[in-house]
This record gives sequence, C-alpha cells and structure tokens, in this order.
Amino acid sequence: MADIDNKDQAEMDPADMEDVEDVEEEETGEDENSKARQLTVQMMQNPQILAALQERLDGLNGSPSGYMESLPKVVKRRVNALKNLQVKCAHIEAKFYEEVHELERKYAALYQPLFDKRSEIVTAAYEPTDEECEWKTDEEEELTVSKQDEMKEKAKLEEEKKDEEKENPKGIPEFWLTVFKNVDLLSDMLQEHDEPVLKHLEDIKVKFSDPGQPMSFTLEFHFEPNEFFTNTVLSKTYKMRSEPDESDPFSFDGPEIMSCVGCTIDWTKGKNVTLKTIKKKQKHKGRGTVRTVTKTVPNDSFFNFFTPPEVPENGELDEDSEAILAADFEIGHFIRERIVPRAVLYFTGEAIEDDDDDYDEEGEEADDEEGEEEADEENDPDYDPKKDGTPPAECRQQ
Repeated sequence: MADIDNKDQAEMDPADMEDVEDVEEEETGEDENSKARQLTVQMMQNPQILAALQERLDGLNGSPSGYMESLPKVVKRRVNALKNLQVKCAHIEAKFYEEVHELERKYAALYQPLFDKRSEIVTAAYEPTDEECEWKTDEEEELTVSKQDEMKEKAKLEEEKKDEEKENPKGIPEFWLTVFKNVDLLSDMLQEHDEPVLKHLEDIKVKFSDPGQPMSFTLEFHFEPNEFFTNTVLSKTYKMRSEPDESDPFSFDGPEIMSCVGCTIDWTKGKNVTLKTIKKKQKHKGRGTVRTVTKTVPNDSFFNFFTPPEVPENGELDEDSEAILAADFEIGHFIRERIVPRAVLYFTGEAIEDDDDDYDEEGEEADDEEGEEEADEENDPDYDPKKDGTPPAECRQQ
C-alpha cells in the first residue's frame, strides 16, 4: 500500500500538490485558532486575570477621550459656559421634583378615603353592597345577559352552600400577608416565624412631610391588638433630598433617599421574633468539665426592617451596612410606589403577572438564542460535546 501511495503522489499534477499544501496549511491554521480559543477560555476562567481586566476597564470607564484636551482654548472656555448652564438646569430640575412632591402630597389626600374604605373592607369594619361587589371579568363580558343571570344564580347558590358548610370569614383574612408572600422583593424578607405576626397587619399607610418641611415620607404599619407586641402602629421614615450635590452636580437624577429611621417595637416577653436563643457547650480547659451556656442572638426576620443601620454624620458606611441600606431604600420606595396604591392587584396576583410579562419576553428571547447556539454546535461536524462538558441532546433531562 505504501508503494501505491508513493506512486500516486509521484503521478499527481503539481497544481494538485499545491492544493494539498494549501489544505494542510488551512488545517494547521484551524489547529492554531482552536488552541488560541482554548487559551482564551482558560484565561477568562482565571479569577486573577478577570480581576485585572475589570480593574483596567474601571479605569477606562468615564475617562476623557483626549478630545477635550485637543480643543482650542477659546472653545474650552465656551464648553465651560455650557457646563455652568447645565448646573443651572440641575437646580431647576430639583425644584421640579419638589413641586412633584407637593403634588404627591395633594393627591395622597384624595386617595386616602379610598384606601381607608379598602382597610374597612379588609378588616370587616364595612360590608360592601352588591353594587360595589359587581365586577365583570373578560369572560363575563362575552356572555349573553341570560347566560350571565344563570351563572350568577348558580354562583350564589354555591356560595350559600359553602357558607352553610363553614363559618363565614370576616373581611379578607390575611390580606397583607398574602400581598407580601406574592411579591418576591418582600417574600425574601419573610421568615416562617413572621407569618403569625403579620396575620394581624390591618393596613399600610403612606404619610408625606408637611409643607415647608424637609422632603420625606413615612410608612405606617397598622396592627390589630395581638400577643406579640403592644404597638398598634410600627413606622419607618425615609428622609429624602432633592438638590444637586455641589461636588458632583451632573450626577443629579431626581430625589434620593438619604437615610431612614425606624421605631422601637415593644415586644411581649418571649415573643420577639428578631431574637433567638441558642445553647452552646463549653469545655473547661483545666478540669475538662462541660457546661451548657444559653445565648440570645439576632434572628432573621421581616421586623428587622424597623431597625435599619444608622448613617453616621460623615455619611461613611462599611460595605455590609451600605448594601443593607441600599436594599432597604429599594423596599421602602417599592412599598410606597407600588404596594400601597395597588395592594388588591398584588393580593390577586394580577400586578405580579403584569410584572412577569416583561421578564418572560426577555427570557424567551434569551432561550431562543441559547437554542440556536446549541443547534449550531450540534450541527457543527467538528463540535465535540465532551470538550465543553455539555451532554448530548438525547442524554439531557426533559
């Protein structure tokens, strides 16, 4: 066979030989590209290299391009004039947000009677009339009048039957607890031992600062009498600022929460869910005897929300406190802007579905792209799933 191969090579046209050499060069090039790709992947998996790259990128972020330095002095002078105009714009914008705050205060007074009635229905202080309870669903709008009457009569009979079977509940039981459990941002804060306490939550109100006072808002959590604490209201006040920072006026982007103040919870003895008791065994170094020590330590709880970290006068915080406050501000703003005005929609889940629709669309696009990549890889004759750790399609769980 070796002789035949040598003979075939000897009889090949020189042009064919050139083609063979070209192919070999291309294959060699592909091998080099493959090695380069593998090397890149290994480098990107090295945390030290990634950290160095990130540090380099952070240094480049926001750095001047050099264009400004290249401008004539007279042009730089005019650019400085534009910057001064921009600072004045920031101050006008700050005034705009102050007036927005005044409007929020004005309309909060108009909303409040509706929120008060909502609270009365939830707590069974008021029973809504049949007319107030009428609500057309999309399906009902499509039905004929006679069919609607028939279904209403049937529903009424079923409700009467249920009422006979069990005691008629008062108001809307566990309304706010259900709202909290339906919202990821709030449910992440809830612990199992918080739920019996939150069953007594009757209402959440937002109070704005008085005219002429520094901008702020207060969240008030109203509780019915309960076995856990003697407070009827737990409050948290968020202090805001709506003015550009003199040292960095261009960073102004509307009011920002500067600090927050919680309240003292007067816990009943043995009912404080923010603390837990643990037992630890200690061994005496000399005698070798063992004793059990009982210690009280902080416990994860939603009610830690009312004791946020204090912001020192210099405004400097450690990383942990800064992260806690950032999350706290987000939660306070969310309760004020979304939960209180639209509580019933979070109770039914309708508001959550609206929020999820946006994320679902992005997720579907990402899944489609991922699917296309997988298809491309599996259709590639040179693709080897063993190299990237991906199991073949038939081995993946459905």
